[in-house]
Amino acid sequence: MAPRLAPLVCALWFWLLVSSQALVAAELPSAPGAARPAFQMAGAVRGYLDRIPTAQRARSDAYFEGGYWIQLWEFLYSTVVALALLEFRLSARLRTWACRLTARPMAQAAAYWTQYAVLTFLLMLPWVWYVSFFREHAYGLATQSFGIWCGDQGKGLLVTIILGGLVVMALFGVVRWATRTWHLWAAGVLTAFLAFSAVIAPVFIAPLFNQYTPLTDPTVVEPILRLARANGIPADQVYQVDASRQTTRISANVSGMFGTERIALNDNLLKRCSRAEIEAVLAHEMGHYVLHHGYKITLFLGVLIVLGMVSLRSTLELLVRRLGSRWGIVGPGDLAVTPLAIALFTAYAFFLTPITNSYIRLQEHEADLFGLNASRQPDGFAEAILKLVEYRKAEPGAAEEWLFYDHPSAKTRITTAMRWKAEWGLSPALVGTPHDSTTR
Repeated sequence: MAPRLAPLVCALWFWLLVSSQALVAAELPSAPGAARPAFQMAGAVRGYLDRIPTAQRARSDAYFEGGYWIQLWEFLYSTVVALALLEFRLSARLRTWACRLTARPMAQAAAYWTQYAVLTFLLMLPWVWYVSFFREHAYGLATQSFGIWCGDQGKGLLVTIILGGLVVMALFGVVRWATRTWHLWAAGVLTAFLAFSAVIAPVFIAPLFNQYTPLTDPTVVEPILRLARANGIPADQVYQVDASRQTTRISANVSGMFGTERIALNDNLLKRCSRAEIEAVLAHEMGHYVLHHGYKITLFLGVLIVLGMVSLRSTLELLVRRLGSRWGIVGPGDLAVTPLAIALFTAYAFFLTPITNSYIRLQEHEADLFGLNASRQPDGFAEAILKLVEYRKAEPGAAEEWLFYDHPSAKTRITTAMRWKAEWGLSPALVGTPHDSTTR
């Protein structure tokens, strides 16, 4: 990282840390005119957490803690792949072959990227297989066969080739056009691509991997649509996703931007959760929409991209001057520089993980509070969180949660729900017993 960026990044880090601690520690105001009920918040939280079976807790802790190492090893593995492409001049050969195919710079960029995407896909495949297939099955979180998994990987490769090709063409076009300020224009291209991806993902990308069908059960749909309309979300349909073909996890989302928004919940949520849990989860997801988190995170990441590209330019140009002849790279505008640029930006993003995690965790906490106020289902929310403990460590240390969690921990989220319940004086359910076991 360039020295002049250090104060900016440190200031951003300090602001996020202070904001995170203040937000998590803040007490909700008491309901006007209401007396506090005789409800022991700490005991209720402990009651929920103590329901987690010892074996399940050990299993989920091992899975989640293993994920810390997964992040490190994936970063190192991808770096080794990039270095191999440079040291063996494979990237330079891909560039040469692309140039032989066509004389048009844009077409050359597309041809290079197609070869690069396929080659890196094959080199990364053993690691991807271990992380997303073998390990997920070992912990009982995956349901798809190897054949279906391979099909999804192939679809992902196709999406990478098409969308990545568009980005690479734009980026190298910018480098050729603005030789001195290409890094700033490139940052704009990448930020615009983030927004573009969010817009097209619900309509064109997600349906490639799962089937989205309108949910017709009025006992589930009507409460969700009432929540949506009451909070200004223009929705007249709720979609069900066949996520059980891939995983046992529960999830839902309100995805999309600029008119492509879609309310969707996966079939695992429908099968495994009560109506109260479903409403609580969907209210949380609606919070992301109402609070404009999609736009905010795009802006936040855009700032980080600008800082990263400023740092990337100086580092990239330095390495090309010193090692370019060894790698067969003639300058920043050479297509063969792609593995180096990706490796440097990946390193930048890797070391900023605590900052990005903190920002996303803040948004998740805000959505938790919104969801509780919208659904008024604190116990339903706590019950849903217990199901997430199947693959998330429930009670991390403070430093551990700050470093590795992009969502609040189960303990933090259940505490938020029980604080809401205590402050607003709702009659407590029997702690330790599900208040509503009705499932759909």
